[in-house]
Amino acid sequence: MRQLLMAGPDFSLAAMDPHSTPGFDGGKKKGKAALAAGAERLSSLQEKLFAESRAGGEAAVLLVLQGMDTSGKGGIVRHVVGSVEPQGVSHHAFKAPTPEEQKHNFLWRIRRELPAPGMIGVFDRSHYEDVLIHRVRGLSSGQAVEKRYGEILAFEDGLVSSGTKVLKVMLHISKDEQEERLVERLNRKDKYWKYNPGDVDERSYWDEYQAAYQIAVQRTSTADAPWFVVPADRKWYARLAVQHLLTATLEEMDLSWPKASFDVEAEKKRLQAG
Repeated sequence: MRQLLMAGPDFSLAAMDPHSTPGFDGGKKKGKAALAAGAERLSSLQEKLFAESRAGGEAAVLLVLQGMDTSGKGGIVRHVVGSVEPQGVSHHAFKAPTPEEQKHNFLWRIRRELPAPGMIGVFDRSHYEDVLIHRVRGLSSGQAVEKRYGEILAFEDGLVSSGTKVLKVMLHISKDEQEERLVERLNRKDKYWKYNPGDVDERSYWDEYQAAYQIAVQRTSTADAPWFVVPADRKWYARLAVQHLLTATLEEMDLSWPKASFDVEAEKKRLQAG
C-alpha cells in the first residue's frame, strides 16, 4: 500500500481514481475491521515514541493532511490519530492567516506549531495552503509562489535533519463525492455546523486546484519527505491507508523503550519488603 500511494517522479493526479482502494482488496466491512485491528500496534508505537523523549530522545512525527473541502481530514484525526494516547499528540488546524501572521514569512506560524520531541504533530491544512490557494486565487504573484516551493523543501529538509519524520498525505476526493458530502451537511441539522458556504465558491475552481496539487506534489515530494496521495471517496479506505502509513513511519524510526535508570531488582525487593 505504501509504495502504491507514494508520489514518484511520474506521479499523475489525474490518473488516480479517487474511488479506488490501492493495496486493499476487501470491502468496507473488512476495511473497518482492519482499522480496528491496527489501532493497538499504532498506539504501542506512539507510546514508545513518547517514552523515548522522556529519556532524552529528539524524534517526533509531523503528519500533514491536505485535501479539498470534505475530503475527510477531520475523520482521519478522529478515527486514526484518535486511537493513540492524547497526551502524545499535538493538533493544529490552519485557517486563513491572522493580521499578525501576515506580517511574517508564511512559515512563521507553521514553525510555532511544530511537534515537540516524542509527539505526533497533526496539521489539518498546512504551509501548502500558501502555494495552493495562492496559486489558484492569485493571492501572491507567480514568482512568489515559485519561491515558496524552494522554501518548503529547505524547511522540511531541516525538520528531517533535526529528527522529525515528515508524513505528507493528500486526501484525493472526486468532485461528485464532494457534492454528496456537502448535500448531506445541508440535509442534516447536526451537520449544519460543518457547512461553509465558501466551499461552494471554491468548487468553481476545482480544475485549477487539481492542477495546483499536481504541481505542489511534484515539486516537493522527496526521498526523505515524500507525498502519499490517498483516494478518499471511500472514507473507510482513506482512514485505513493513513493508519498504515503512520504505523509504517513509526516502525521505520526503530524506536526502543528507555532502559531503567534504577536497579529494577532492588526496587522489586523494596516493594516486597513493604
